Amino acid sequence: MQLNSIFPRVSGRIVSVKLVWIRGNPGYKGAPQSEMKVGTLCWMYWGASLMWLVDAIFEYAELGAEYFTPAPVDMLNDFYLGLSVAALGLIIWLVILLLKDPKGVVKAALFKKK
Repeated sequence: MQLNSIFPRVSGRIVSVKLVWIRGNPGYKGAPQSEMKVGTLCWMYWGASLMWLVDAIFEYAELGAEYFTPAPVDMLNDFYLGLSVAALGLIIWLVILLLKDPKGVVKAALFKKK
């Protein structure tokens, strides 16, 4: 059974929404450059998320159903690990931001004549 025979108007709307999105958003070539380097922060958190996903898959393969009933100590350790990863990511991002100095604020403050 085809989708068009069940929902003829819905599939037409989906196609028209896709076409409007394609016409209104031709690509990211004309997108503004990220001055605040938020992409770097996103990549760091994306990498951490992938690391946790792979770790969860291997731990589930090892423990089975026990994976879904962790001990309170393990949950506390995971909580602290999450906070430390978020804090470390923000610190690294701030260091990169200070070194790149996209708006010239640090340079202006350092070389300001008194």
